Amino acid sequence: MNLLASLRYLAALDEHKHFGRAAQACHITQPALSNALRALEEEFGTAIVKRGRAFAGFTAEGARVLASAQRMLHERELLQQELNSVAGKPQGSLTIGAVPTAMPVAARFSAMLQARHPGISPIVRSLSSSELENGLESLALDMGLGYTDRLERHGPRLRHVPQYTEHYFLVRKAGQAHSEYMQIGPKITWAEAAKLPLCLLTREMHNRSIVDAAFAEAGAAVVKPAIETNSILTLALSVAVGEVCSVLPGALIGAVRGYRELEALPLVSPEVRTAIGFMIQGGDRTSRTLDAAMTMAQDAAWLRHAAAHSGLLSA
Repeated sequence: MNLLASLRYLAALDEHKHFGRAAQACHITQPALSNALRALEEEFGTAIVKRGRAFAGFTAEGARVLASAQRMLHERELLQQELNSVAGKPQGSLTIGAVPTAMPVAARFSAMLQARHPGISPIVRSLSSSELENGLESLALDMGLGYTDRLERHGPRLRHVPQYTEHYFLVRKAGQAHSEYMQIGPKITWAEAAKLPLCLLTREMHNRSIVDAAFAEAGAAVVKPAIETNSILTLALSVAVGEVCSVLPGALIGAVRGYRELEALPLVSPEVRTAIGFMIQGGDRTSRTLDAAMTMAQDAAWLRHAAAHSGLLSA
């Protein structure tokens, strides 16, 4: 039995929560993955996976094996990067998680990081806030871009580097399409926006809780959206082709400025501002690729670039 490979299969099963998808991610057949996990159970003399007609989770002992597997795989990656890297030239993968509303900034960051350090291979995943935080704690992610106001619940286990402040806009069809790109229109209050037919993110998304709190502070009754989605692209497309409006943060406005038939109106009363930052594990031992990424995350030129494409956008 290849212990390291079996531990990698176990971590993949935890990530995908499905035997077939985990096997596909590991580039093996499902029977091969199942056989490797059974061999792992025989090696440790305990059941690791709860089996039914589908994946049903891990046993208590399996959860302990999984936690050890994640640490061992992380240490293996650190060692491999140390062996492959030379001074100033980090080599290896870097897994970045980002909440959906921050994905445009995460994409810019990973592309610019890879251009600066061609030896780094970023893997960027769109995740909910809870998935991002769990991924950091389980070492499945190297860094995450998300809402730093949620970090109090994690204490010193996670630390962060501030990146930009999220501002919010109502997006609607423009009276007349601009010749080049989406325009920034006049301000509108949250109370006024609450009266419009809206397409909003689903309630499990942290961004939705921010939007609902703003409507409540503005004195609006409970807002019932005309459309709900967990897809950022659906928000913009629903406005472009339907009869609804939407609430988007500046980072998403910057990504869809090509929709010249739309306009974005800054939302006020209340003035909602949300801090976004990169988060990493609170431990001292980091990889070469993560060190390079955190250096760039604090670089003044990068921070100016992030702010220009995410906050209170200019017309």
